[in-house]
Amino acid sequence: MHATVGSNLVERARAIAPLIADEADEIERARRLTAPVVSALIENGLYRALLPQSLGGTEAAPEAFMQMLEEIAKADASTAWCLGQNSVCAMIAASLDHDTAQEIFNTAPGILAWGAIAHEARIVEGGYRVTARWDFASGSRQASWLGAHVRIVGADGVPRKNVDGAPEVRTILFPAARATLHDVWQAIGLAGTGTDSYEVADLFIPERFTAFRDVPSALREKGPLYRIGTGSTFSLGFAAVSLGVARATLDAAIALSRAKHQSLAASAMRDNQAVQGLIGRTEGDLRAARAYLYATANAMWRDLGASGEFSAAHRSAVRLAATWTIHQSAKVVDTAYHMAGATAVFRSNPFERRFRDMHAIAQQIQARDTHYEDVGKMILSGDR
Repeated sequence: MHATVGSNLVERARAIAPLIADEADEIERARRLTAPVVSALIENGLYRALLPQSLGGTEAAPEAFMQMLEEIAKADASTAWCLGQNSVCAMIAASLDHDTAQEIFNTAPGILAWGAIAHEARIVEGGYRVTARWDFASGSRQASWLGAHVRIVGADGVPRKNVDGAPEVRTILFPAARATLHDVWQAIGLAGTGTDSYEVADLFIPERFTAFRDVPSALREKGPLYRIGTGSTFSLGFAAVSLGVARATLDAAIALSRAKHQSLAASAMRDNQAVQGLIGRTEGDLRAARAYLYATANAMWRDLGASGEFSAAHRSAVRLAATWTIHQSAKVVDTAYHMAGATAVFRSNPFERRFRDMHAIAQQIQARDTHYEDVGKMILSGDR
């Protein structure tokens, strides 16, 4: 049996997890990944997990990418979130010409971040000009390049259309040094992600530093990974982060229950049948969520390898599994937090931050309840 492509990334993630755990308090305080953590991620090639092999990346299978993020998330959710964001952003390399991708990803540190789709870029000779500000750029503080997804308009301000009549949207890429970053990420959780805003003024973007994102016909790399696209890969990655946070929080509750005596009783928590039952049920919930997510990802990956097609049914299945997994992970964290009692509210204990991080994850686009409506609509149409 062949090893999963990228399995060595999981081993490397485990190896540096203690360093990340040691740096977690400073990451939270500074609201940035620390230099030792960024260096360890770079030196171990983790930012290059989804970069094409033709550029020296791993081009890892989804399973390996997800396991890598799980291991990092057990140590610190902010680090795992940034790593997931930056890794998926690197998938745009598959739609760039080789020399452009080399310049971006093989000039140290070779890290790309971007935010939400917004605004316009105006067509000019040789490329585009843009003045805009974007939000939610997780991982931007360690990035050497930034990107943005913009609608394209002509010199007359009229939007350019695709052949299907939809507005043309391109991803533009530019050195981070050309942008002004705004320190706006004052959030209850994922505090260390530096999910800040960034702004450019009258910036010229040469044509070669633009690409169509998640458009199969625009791919220059033919590996199956890039047919999945960034949207579904984000979903799988961030669901894996939620599993890592849930695993670490439940493990902390188990460790506490083994050692702690209840305030009005002489017996240890571990001897309380209610605690035993709660831990058993919660363990089952977490294992079920993880099994469902990985089974969905692996089935999709097998089908994709055989057919070369990432279908609407695959996209729907990934969306459902990722959304449900994030919600189940939040329930596990809530249970572990409440089980810990007053112990959980102190910053010196491993519950309070993970509780906040998990609920920040659950507020992101990958966990929206409307995803269930989209999947339900597809099921009822008979297209699943």
